[in-house]
Amino acid sequence: MAKSRNIIAIGGGGFGVSPGQGIIEEYILKQTKKKNPKICFIPTATGDNEAYKVNFYSTFTNLNCQPSHLDFFKRTPDLNRLIFDQDAIFVGGGNTKSMLAVWKEWGLDKILRKAYQKGVVMSGVSAGAICWFKNGVTDSWSSSLKLMPCLNFIKGTFCPHYDEEPERKPTVRKFLMNEKVKNVYAADGGAALHVKNEQNFTAVVFKKDKSSYLVTLEDKNIVEKSFKKKILI
Repeated sequence: MAKSRNIIAIGGGGFGVSPGQGIIEEYILKQTKKKNPKICFIPTATGDNEAYKVNFYSTFTNLNCQPSHLDFFKRTPDLNRLIFDQDAIFVGGGNTKSMLAVWKEWGLDKILRKAYQKGVVMSGVSAGAICWFKNGVTDSWSSSLKLMPCLNFIKGTFCPHYDEEPERKPTVRKFLMNEKVKNVYAADGGAALHVKNEQNFTAVVFKKDKSSYLVTLEDKNIVEKSFKKKILI
């Protein structure tokens, strides 16, 4: 029986903001269907920030799992052996463009794709949410939000922090008006978009009054259609 493929793209929040809370993190672990799953944190987008790793371990060591992390800016382990030994991957936020450049140099992009096809649950926040889609709305450049190509596990464009950062909604509108994209998947802080087998979409909500959306343009008006919700709080 083929394993289902899961991507959980978090719009904002989680252990980077509220270490120890573990609501969305426990949901990610449950998708592995394992009693004591292995999960690897990849903090490349912050240059392997030490405090971020501390927050990861302070959260996941309280959950029923086997946490580990992957460094690229120290001695880097055998990537095939590490990634294929995991049940779930969590990619941290930060600079998406720099992160993907490092991954491609090491061939991690191809390894992650193979692991995803084999059923390893892929997840992450902000840069770690954008990366799984064909395109992402990113703040990797300081001047303005831009559209950048990503790993293309999921067709379409993703925008995190949809309700958290004031420039997000106007930028999504601009991209739609300029016909750079046909639609955008967006997630509020405190919500995630769970994509199963590239076609089943659920808004996973771990903070009050949040959601994930399909954003389209109809008669020059922005239409935000919320996905079916899975409420965790």
